[in-house]
Amino acid sequence: MKRTSRDIRTANRYEVLRRIIAGSPTSRQELAAATGLSLATVATLVGELLELRMITEVGFEDSAGGRPRGLVAVDASGGALVGVDIAETYVHVELFDLALNVLARAEEELDAGGRGPERVAGRVAAAVGSVVARAGAGSDRVLGVGVSMPGQIDRDGGVVEYAANWDWHDVPLLGLLAERIPHPLYLDNPLRACTAAELWFGAARGRGDVVVVNLGTGVGAGLALGGGLHRGASNSAGEWGHTTLVLDGRPCHCGGHGCVETYVGAPGIMRNLRELSPRSPLLNPGDQTATIDALGAAAAADDPVALEAVRDTARYLGAGIADLINLLNPEAVVLSSWVAARLGVPLLDEVRAAVARRALRRPLAATEIVLSPIPTDPVSLGAATFALEGTLRSAGRRDGARRTAAVRGRTTRNG
Repeated sequence: MKRTSRDIRTANRYEVLRRIIAGSPTSRQELAAATGLSLATVATLVGELLELRMITEVGFEDSAGGRPRGLVAVDASGGALVGVDIAETYVHVELFDLALNVLARAEEELDAGGRGPERVAGRVAAAVGSVVARAGAGSDRVLGVGVSMPGQIDRDGGVVEYAANWDWHDVPLLGLLAERIPHPLYLDNPLRACTAAELWFGAARGRGDVVVVNLGTGVGAGLALGGGLHRGASNSAGEWGHTTLVLDGRPCHCGGHGCVETYVGAPGIMRNLRELSPRSPLLNPGDQTATIDALGAAAAADDPVALEAVRDTARYLGAGIADLINLLNPEAVVLSSWVAARLGVPLLDEVRAAVARRALRRPLAATEIVLSPIPTDPVSLGAATFALEGTLRSAGRRDGARRTAAVRGRTTRNG
């Protein structure tokens, strides 16, 4: 799509605010150097963020032989943002201040009978209301609510076009949530959320090309290319979990067979463990979270069955990641989300070894494979940045409307 001047201005404003949040306090000169924007453009954008009360002046620093440089920092109390992580088995919600510090958390379980659109919308609304009340944040302080939902998302229309694990088709989720939540809402999926979190505070920060492998019940690959989030032509980039790993392999929710997700998503890992040791005490049938928790703890304690199950999983995962490295030549591959966090270093070590056996030498030498360093839920954090971006976009539209009205007013007076 063609980008308008307003889109470019919003993107620049967002990037400047991102740099301020990541490096407060900072000067306009440092921001210009970090973003590649002119000092005059940065000064204008900083002025707009000051007017929005998202940042504040915090004094001066000495410069070498010149005038002292004014410093700006994020105004953490300037508003609140909510990030919603809708997963296949739970809804996790976090409320952040403008510095993206967590102020409150809430979680609602989703059982097999409670995954219809109306029920899910009700769970989300309950959790959002809980964190707002718990943090003592008035409705006027909540700038927006970012919502991450697994599946194919039409983010402009607020529609879940397809969610394979729940068999949702063309669900107007944002409309259902708007009936229950009195704040601006912004929808996207966890691939984009995890990648945005890594760009802000994680392993993608300061890097150009990064792949964020999201390992949960579902699986995907978020892409940060050229230092920014890559969405694709229809906001569908990253559905790596539904690429074929094994011809005529395990059936997948998407209707295909042998998809990456069926071997390295949480249900696939449970199947790997069951095939290896059908009576393993690590297996908790029907409870993937408990199984992955038990597997991670046992692998960390050098349990041989657990280590073999992790090794089997890493063999599949490594083959898929080697393909991503050969195709995209990234600077880093980040293992993210709850399965990666629980299996931790044993999984990381085995994946590195598996990738080394399959990836081409030259692109592999340029790639670092790491666990996500983000200590909180990366999906909720990334979803909160969707709300922040949406707030800045809305502010840009209001500014544009005021400028248009002013020009019309002058034209009328002069006419």
